[in-house]
Amino acid sequence: MNGLDSLYQELILDHSKHPRGQGLAPEEGRTASSHQHNPMCGDDITLRVRVDDAGQRLVDLSWEGSGCSISQASASMLASLVEEDGGEEGLPREDATRLIEGFREALRSRGTIPLDEETYADAAALSGVSKFSARVKCAMLAWVALEDALARA
Repeated sequence: MNGLDSLYQELILDHSKHPRGQGLAPEEGRTASSHQHNPMCGDDITLRVRVDDAGQRLVDLSWEGSGCSISQASASMLASLVEEDGGEEGLPREDATRLIEGFREALRSRGTIPLDEETYADAAALSGVSKFSARVKCAMLAWVALEDALARA
């Protein structure tokens, strides 16, 4: 294993053991939730979003779940990314959609499209998952939940 792979593995384990954004925030204002289940390995994620009154900015994301370290780390990385990119004003909805689409494309690429670290921050560590088709659903679970919750909001 090279140094970069080792670092990525450490990031995944850190997010899995010390998840960010975990614990569903109370429903307030304009919120929507999505529950997703991965029958392949039993992963479960419930993700809640809060958008601004205009419905244009994602101002809060929280989640709870159980499952493998990849699914839990991916949810944690997604929560961190939304918080970082959104700042105090929240993440524009179209930016969230672009992040989801880019993440999906990279994970379905079987390793040919790496996730950009500047764009995806710690979530770029999940690029290697794309080489293991059985694990792609684990990494995608929280991102699919976000996509569904935004569609409901």
